[in-house]
Amino acid sequence: MVIHGPPHPRSVLAVDVGRRRIGLAGCDPLGISVRPLPPLRRKDRATDVARLRPLCLDRGVAALVVGLPLLPNGKEGSQCRHSRRYGLTLARDLALPLAWVDERYTSWAAEETTGLRADGSGRLDSAAAVLILRQWLAEGPEPSFPDH
Repeated sequence: MVIHGPPHPRSVLAVDVGRRRIGLAGCDPLGISVRPLPPLRRKDRATDVARLRPLCLDRGVAALVVGLPLLPNGKEGSQCRHSRRYGLTLARDLALPLAWVDERYTSWAAEETTGLRADGSGRLDSAAAVLILRQWLAEGPEPSFPDH
């Protein structure tokens, strides 16, 4: 019998993928402190990766956690499919293992817990990424390298 516990601590970057911005959050190598990071205004894939690479190197990021905005019924809609494609691309281009987290209602929960509103600054997106990362730290699953 295999018992799955919480993931192993390491510096991880959580990503809340939007069409215009990417919310970001990071944790320390022990997984104790989770903090929002400045959101990234999206450009094209190559530019986004070029801007994320130094952040990953500076923080010693060992894995990505990407939120999947599933529909209320648990199925994947267009935004979820977009997030999945984008997360796979990021993981491959940054050569990092990847884990997925069901992020239904994280933007709403971030609004409720922080008092932030969707004002175009991206702060709410990064607050949602904090919730994604906290959920991953509590529940897993372990990240793995995407198939090529």
